Amino acid sequence: MTDTEKVYIAGIIDGEGSIMLQKFHSNEFPSPCISIASTTYKLLDWIRSVIGKGVIKQKKNYNSSKHKDCYIYILKYNDAIKLLEEIYPYLIINSKRKRAELILKKYKSLTPRNGRYSEELLKAKNEFYTEFISIK
Repeated sequence: MTDTEKVYIAGIIDGEGSIMLQKFHSNEFPSPCISIASTTYKLLDWIRSVIGKGVIKQKKNYNSSKHKDCYIYILKYNDAIKLLEEIYPYLIINSKRKRAELILKKYKSLTPRNGRYSEELLKAKNEFYTEFISIK
């Protein structure tokens, strides 16, 4: 990814995106996720091609006579972390910058590869989630 592409994608995320921790399966902890909503499929397709990962889904349009079709680009798990590493210096919106920073600094150290948590690690992970959701 070029610096220009990183800056542009950071701007799109600042304006139309979300940096979240989301549960994808009921038996796991919330994981990093980046999503971008747009009525312009071509923009999301370009972002997916530059990043080389992620999926685009069409959102349900309940009133097609008044609203354009909307699409959402979703990037999860380590792919989301990798993108945050690339675009972090260019994020401007304070809450998104803080969320990205928190994921980059703490998420991997609080997530054992084998999925087994000690009491201490579980407590630290819950504190991490509380800190993350308090960012407004």
